[in-house]
Amino acid sequence: MTTQTILITGANRGIGLEYVKQYAESGHQVYATVREPAQSTALQQQTAKHTNIQVFALDVSDVSAIRALANQLSALTIDILISNAGTYPDSAFGNTDPQAWLHAFQVNTLTTYYLAEAFLPQLRRASQAKLIAMTSKMGSIEDNGSGGGYIYRSSKTALNMVVKSLALDLREFNIAVAALHPGWVRTDMGGPNGLIDTATSVHGLRQVIEGLNSAQSGEFIAYDGKRIPW
Repeated sequence: MTTQTILITGANRGIGLEYVKQYAESGHQVYATVREPAQSTALQQQTAKHTNIQVFALDVSDVSAIRALANQLSALTIDILISNAGTYPDSAFGNTDPQAWLHAFQVNTLTTYYLAEAFLPQLRRASQAKLIAMTSKMGSIEDNGSGGGYIYRSSKTALNMVVKSLALDLREFNIAVAALHPGWVRTDMGGPNGLIDTATSVHGLRQVIEGLNSAQSGEFIAYDGKRIPW
């Protein structure tokens, strides 16, 4: 097995934490980011078990902080960058907070673009780098049959467009870009009624990432490998 270097944002819980756990257990070098490392108890437990995990503080809503971390890690070669950090504010018709909406776009949409821009040199050093944006089926316009969820839906739909543009703009550097849907997962964000657990979701997502190539760049794919309509 070839050891890869993987950068994961939002690594303190849920899917992000499971990514860290599974990639570390597989022997890869993991760089995990969280807003407050000292308070990320579950992540600290993983770092105690695995010496191949390094943790860095990062508020993904702060573009200057993203650029500062990229400068700090300027010597790396990054094989896989997973933009996972996200937020899910409640919203419904007649009940949407404009500041929460703007913040959701900052975290859910802009982050992936600015990570790509800041870490481009590190990604270009890899023979086939992969830039992964964790999105949601709730961002699919075609799949929306229930309405509501204005803030989360719109921020993820916008993220999907960012992914498509990045796939085209980064093609010349042999960087494959994809928007991945983790399924309805039992997490703090997904709630207790999710259909699958984090281990199942991330196992499937890793298989999708492993098989991702330039021909698939720009696609919207679920954890089970199925393409999702935009």
